[in-house]
Amino acid sequence: NVAASTQNQAFSALLFLYRDVLGVTLEWLDGVVRAKRPITLPVVLTKDEVAAVLGHLSGENLIAATLLYGAGLRLLECLELRIKDIDFGYRQVVVRGGTGNKDRVTVLPVAVEVRLKLHIADVRVRFEKALKEGGGYVGRPKALRRKYANADRAWGWQWVFPARRPYRDSVTGLRHRHHLDESVLQRAVKEAAGMAGVKKHVTCHTFR
Repeated sequence: NVAASTQNQAFSALLFLYRDVLGVTLEWLDGVVRAKRPITLPVVLTKDEVAAVLGHLSGENLIAATLLYGAGLRLLECLELRIKDIDFGYRQVVVRGGTGNKDRVTVLPVAVEVRLKLHIADVRVRFEKALKEGGGYVGRPKALRRKYANADRAWGWQWVFPARRPYRDSVTGLRHRHHLDESVLQRAVKEAAGMAGVKKHVTCHTFR
């Protein structure tokens, strides 16, 4: 009465115990059939259902959810966008380190362009305020910390969807800002689907 992945994990653990730790060969294990994952159909929303859910979202949650749908972004791909990844001139979004750790380019939905520009302008105001207060630091991948040592307070590296509150880094003691937590958008989408009366199981991944 557990998931197939849980069964296979238990099987692999027992196999490792006997084969690599105890050095015991159990020939009968070769005949054990591994659990197969069930094939499930994805939840697909109609255009009217998507519009209904988006109609019950506002602010940055609406912008982010529209990007999930219009640009085909995964949840973390959306929340980990940086200012430099948005190109209004070419109307495109650059996704860094996606599936397979590969970058890709996708479209910037026209429907969200104006709202996104206003949102980024508001983010810049908050960023400049943080700079004056001695903050404005943002995390970067480890390899880029050495390559772009002074980019941790650069505008282009700031999050498109920053968290409201900064945190103090335990190593440097500096006030950093993380991107918006996934649970914030997940909860907002779930509540919006309920208010819209959509009976399907709606998640952020459903929009993609």
